[in-house]
Amino acid sequence: MQHQNIITIEPGKRGSKPCIRGMRITLYDVLSYLASGMTSQEVLDDFPYLTQKDILACLSYAADRERL
Repeated sequence: MQHQNIITIEPGKRGSKPCIRGMRITLYDVLSYLASGMTSQEVLDDFPYLTQKDILACLSYAADRERL
């Protein structure tokens, strides 16, 4: 999964934290929902502007960060 076009970092937006497609929902938001036990489908139901690709990009970005 390529996350480079989905995960964006913009100075001044959400404290320059990684966000999804320039929106105000952060990578941390999505990962914390998943870590709390929500399924991908539940996240998508709660945030209809997100896609399955967005969730996979969050996981891919996090995995890449841990590889460093």
